[in-house]
Amino acid sequence: MGWVTRGSETKYENAWIRVREDRVTGPAGEDGIYGVVTMQHPAVFIVAVDDEDRVCLVTIDRYTVGNSTEIPAGGSDGEDPLAAAKRELREETGFEAGDWTPLGTMNALNGIAEAVEHVFLARDLRPAADADFAEAQAEEGIKAISWVPLESVLSLIAEGTITDGETIAAIAKAGILLGRFR
Repeated sequence: MGWVTRGSETKYENAWIRVREDRVTGPAGEDGIYGVVTMQHPAVFIVAVDDEDRVCLVTIDRYTVGNSTEIPAGGSDGEDPLAAAKRELREETGFEAGDWTPLGTMNALNGIAEAVEHVFLARDLRPAADADFAEAQAEEGIKAISWVPLESVLSLIAEGTITDGETIAAIAKAGILLGRFR
């Protein structure tokens, strides 16, 4: 027997998320309550790799966890995912990419959330001609942008410096496509 939803009520909603409480019967036949967070729009994650095999990382001050080292990412705000990825890369880093490869989708926190994420590999990078990203960086809480060799990114994950699950998963997807993981 699978999950059966017996009722659902939205408890909170804003432009980014909706939180609902479902009355459920679980696989073992027990009744209960399940809280679900639904993202209003998919997110995008960009693994930007330059010609020197370096990955672009941002250090961002997250309200929930404090400083976090991550790949550029953000909400699609209802846009086409590729258009959103291009916008986010430009806003967060001041760079554009000439080559975009979709790496597929992921689901964040699938035990409690409905949160689709689109992952892209961006290559052929160059500074945007008219990049004025200081305001966007300040608004997002971005403290630093760094270009780190892919091998060192893997070390940062292994040692626990990079703890963002979506960043780790997106790096894995890119590493598989680039033939780094066998």
